[in-house]
Amino acid sequence: METIFAPASGFGRAAVAVVRISGPQAGAALERLSRRPPPPPRRLSLRVLSDPETGVPLDQALVAWMPGPATFTGEDVVELHLHGGVAVRAAVLAALGRLPGLAPAAPGAFTRRAFLNGRMDLTAVEGLADLIDAETEAQRRQAMLQLDGVLGRRVEAWRASLLDGLAATEAALDFSDEGDVDGDALSQVSLAGLVRVRDEIRAALADGRRGERLRDGYTVVLAGPPNAGKSTLLNALARRDAAIVSAIPGTTRDAIEVRCDLGGLPVVLVDTAGLRESTDAIEAEGIARSRQRMKNANLVLWLAGPCDPIDRPHAHTLVVRTKADLVQESSGADLAVSALTGAGLDRLLDALQASAATALGEGDAVVTRERQRLALERCIGHLDRAAAGAMTLPPELVAEDLRLAVRALGEVAGRVGVEEMLDRLFASFCIGK
Repeated sequence: METIFAPASGFGRAAVAVVRISGPQAGAALERLSRRPPPPPRRLSLRVLSDPETGVPLDQALVAWMPGPATFTGEDVVELHLHGGVAVRAAVLAALGRLPGLAPAAPGAFTRRAFLNGRMDLTAVEGLADLIDAETEAQRRQAMLQLDGVLGRRVEAWRASLLDGLAATEAALDFSDEGDVDGDALSQVSLAGLVRVRDEIRAALADGRRGERLRDGYTVVLAGPPNAGKSTLLNALARRDAAIVSAIPGTTRDAIEVRCDLGGLPVVLVDTAGLRESTDAIEAEGIARSRQRMKNANLVLWLAGPCDPIDRPHAHTLVVRTKADLVQESSGADLAVSALTGAGLDRLLDALQASAATALGEGDAVVTRERQRLALERCIGHLDRAAAGAMTLPPELVAEDLRLAVRALGEVAGRVGVEEMLDRLFASFCIGK
């Protein structure tokens, strides 16, 4: 297998830059750069790194030599802790690129090797990707649970139980004519096991999709008539000029998103076009998009000025009277705010945080991706069919449904049928990870 290398730290000027090398030539590459054998395993050692062709010193660095398989990738790994100047890193990477048998790593190549070498299952890989992308404390906690194997261990336990049931069913099928094999008893054991696994999977899926929502963010759409103060409120909540504010009705044409961290929860605020009848084709398209965003929102903030009518267009709607500094009347509204004076903004933020916390939970969801959910739903379908026919259908059919259920669980952990999905997943990783 080819030996790969890449920077494992960010680009730009920094105190330290880390370069990672993985593969069968990693130790030889370190020896060529330092002109000395690798240091003792898993100890940082100070070495002068030189260009293998010219002998010109490149940097004075701390190096670590980690022979496989007890490494992140399961292969021999070298880490070079360089001074963080752009020129230093570029010179070392160029020198590595000239060594035979070495090639720059593609995005996610190191993690992909860890997966292929059995160091991580697919749920842990997805947890690592989520950890890298985490923007809030709740997202970080959820990603750490996945990386730690909270779903992977549960799926493996379900899979082991179903394999036991499948073995019992196969025994009843293959040795039904043997006197010491009680086919009915085996069927009862298999039925009890698969029903238990099915019910546990169903309970894990009955989470209101909290895991996916936490990854994507709790979406709050600001809607209402033109000039109700949507863009002004968005800017006040975001504490920056994210949207253009104008007294001219219809200024906002397209949705504007701002990601916020409310009490460690990811919230996406969406400013939309004012809702009214319009003959302007562009504004009409913006209004149509506003209605679609409202339909898909987790919460709609219906903003109404002092004289605007109240509406509740979504099952989860919070009505807010804006411009409270002009009129104190808030009849029919849940809250009243003034983006100009800041009155009511704290109450509004508290309400948004409470709504997000109720919808997202405490980051305790086991299922965090649609891919995982679909595979588990397929598993439940096969188990439902196997349970319904366990005592009436031929054991061949029951065994086939159990095999398909085991296969569906294997897809969750990345054991079968995931090659195309792997290409998409690892392409989203950073180079060097």
